Amino acid sequence: MAAVGGRLSSAVLLLLNMAGALLAPRGALPPGPPAAGAGAEDDVDFFFFPFLVLYKSGRVQRFMGTDTVPASTDPATGVASRDVVVDAAAGLAARLYLPSLAAANSTDGGARLPLLVFYHGGAFVTESAFSPTYHRYLNALASRARVLAVSVDYRLAPERRLPAAYDDSWAALRWALASARSPPGPGAGAADPWLSRHADPARLFLAGDSAGGNIAHNMAMRAGREGLLDGGAAAIRGLALLDPYFWGRRPVPSETRDEGTRRWREWTWSFVCAGRYGIDDPVINPVAMPPEEWRRLASARVLVTVAGLDLLSARGRAYVRALRASGWRGEVELYETPGEQHVYFLDKPDSEKAAKEMEVVADFINNGGQGSSAALRMDA
Repeated sequence: MAAVGGRLSSAVLLLLNMAGALLAPRGALPPGPPAAGAGAEDDVDFFFFPFLVLYKSGRVQRFMGTDTVPASTDPATGVASRDVVVDAAAGLAARLYLPSLAAANSTDGGARLPLLVFYHGGAFVTESAFSPTYHRYLNALASRARVLAVSVDYRLAPERRLPAAYDDSWAALRWALASARSPPGPGAGAADPWLSRHADPARLFLAGDSAGGNIAHNMAMRAGREGLLDGGAAAIRGLALLDPYFWGRRPVPSETRDEGTRRWREWTWSFVCAGRYGIDDPVINPVAMPPEEWRRLASARVLVTVAGLDLLSARGRAYVRALRASGWRGEVELYETPGEQHVYFLDKPDSEKAAKEMEVVADFINNGGQGSSAALRMDA
């Protein structure tokens, strides 16, 4: 018990030390303070506040985003969910969400639903497709937008650093689309029966929040370069980036210029990718891409949402400006919610603002952006 108590005390001390550093007016944030009184095996290699500590022994201690809930039929929405294994060898899985009327009324020749592939956030280091937060959000979105959703459980850093999450996300996207294109019934082989029976591969949407928004963007870029299946052209109907996680060395308009904050962002990015991608690599800084690269984005439409108090909001606005200026031939919308923090719609899902943002995303999928999302800024 004493040893357990010592480890917990060290973790609390780490949190308090980093909180104090974050509240300091200026200065660089250290990679992680040492755990007082801990043995050499518990020396801290990196402290990614507030998500986790990586010890030099290789042990990872997460402080949030580890809770899970089972798949089920949601009593509030009637949406059914179930878990599937996409690639057993890689440990890649997903949770599927099917609205109730689709399961009851759709037949082999009946109406199919848009296919939404969703990537969760969590700074590439925490959360999962099975967490209570994302389970609730996907139930609500599948019900409101009438989509068959595939929530991807990609591998996390630091155990599997980038590009593992990108590779998993690409594999899951290809699997979902291949299943949706397979004929339903006994001849479908390895295809998932929900996808082969209910999903419309011609109405493919990608979405994600925060780090998941970063992933969704990079999947659309990769689809433009490679095609999604058999070298063919990608057919992504829409791309929804919800408070997406992008950064870069040079500030964009209205972005913080605080040197300590900017260094900390660079350090944490280097942590999740083990230095493989620099802070101006297009995977994290698409704003730096030349116009001809932007034009590879394989989506007919893009929706970017930002929250007014979010440190990442300036980069989201810059993304929209760069895409519009690139000569890309699709349609892009920006929706801003003043007075809210990063991914507030997950933290306060029952709020009026979260409900309006949900409506924007659902209308983007169903109405070609001509519904309530035409109002690109919500009044506070």
